[in-house]
Amino acid sequence: MIDALAEAVNRREALVRRGRFVATRFLVEVGDEAWLVEVDKGRIAGVRKGPFVMPSWTFALRAPADAWAAFLAPQPKPGFHDLFALAKRRLLKVEGDLHPFMANLRYFKEVFAALREDLHR
Repeated sequence: MIDALAEAVNRREALVRRGRFVATRFLVEVGDEAWLVEVDKGRIAGVRKGPFVMPSWTFALRAPADAWAAFLAPQPKPGFHDLFALAKRRLLKVEGDLHPFMANLRYFKEVFAALREDLHR
């Protein structure tokens, strides 16, 4: 599912424009599977699936596979509708240097919302 992130984001010019100052690499863990996502000027420049040996990333978003599945549902239940809702339920762990994530929070929320939308169109 994370493999579709680049297409979901890069075709949304408004979202790319919102992230025009974002340049980072972050890790997304869905259960035991991991992806490194490279962002350059708001575009998803690359998505690589693990496993990795000592990957370099700025921050990581880690959650069980069933939590991600509930988050990416067409109409997520309350508590699964937002990244922070997952964190509040202690299902999502955000680790590493949180500055790029928090400074561009709306961008990252919309990135994952775009993935949800594309998975169900």
